[in-house]
Amino acid sequence: MKILVVDDHVLVRDALRSVLTQLKRDAAIFEAANGCQCMLLVEQHPDLDLILLDLALPDRDGFSVLTELRERYATAAVVVLSASQEQETVKLALDLGAVGFIPKTTERDVMLSALQLVFSGGIYIPKEILDGGKSSQLLASRDQSPIRRELLIRSGLTPQQIEVLHLMMQGKSNTAIAHTLHMAEPTVKNHITVILKALKVANRTEAVIKAGQMGRGPFATEER
Repeated sequence: MKILVVDDHVLVRDALRSVLTQLKRDAAIFEAANGCQCMLLVEQHPDLDLILLDLALPDRDGFSVLTELRERYATAAVVVLSASQEQETVKLALDLGAVGFIPKTTERDVMLSALQLVFSGGIYIPKEILDGGKSSQLLASRDQSPIRRELLIRSGLTPQQIEVLHLMMQGKSNTAIAHTLHMAEPTVKNHITVILKALKVANRTEAVIKAGQMGRGPFATEER
């Protein structure tokens, strides 16, 4: 595995290298201090698996770097790092193709979990974007979910589609969802298509964000 860390602070790069080494001991880790170095390294290593990108770079706007990376090197997953936790900043990064957003204030254990989720094919979204800045956690279990099941049913979703959405919010890939719910992967894709239409969103990220903001009641498992 090849990983590129893009940040202008040496201490931040060292800390990230330590975290990444703990997760992937055999990973080749490259470092860039600015946008120019980032693009040069990506050109030299087009087979990069993951790029950790700081938005506050000294020579370029981080969003422009993210946009160029997604346009020219679509195979590499990009996770954004930022000192900002503004919802609009998070949403824009995800809309531009990032597969995760990790605030720089994130504790080490949480960062480890976030990167593990990305490595497994999921999307990491910090809790602030799901709950409007309050302290409730990302979906961890059905009983503690902030989603009100009745609101989703009113949106036209079946109980099985709600299960699919629940797993999407945990960052599960289509393959993982299919395995968990014992269904074929094309069936999962069909359910996701219905979910996006019912929630009136364009992609998985928007679906997760909208679902996470849909109320605060318990995630009842019985049909209504």
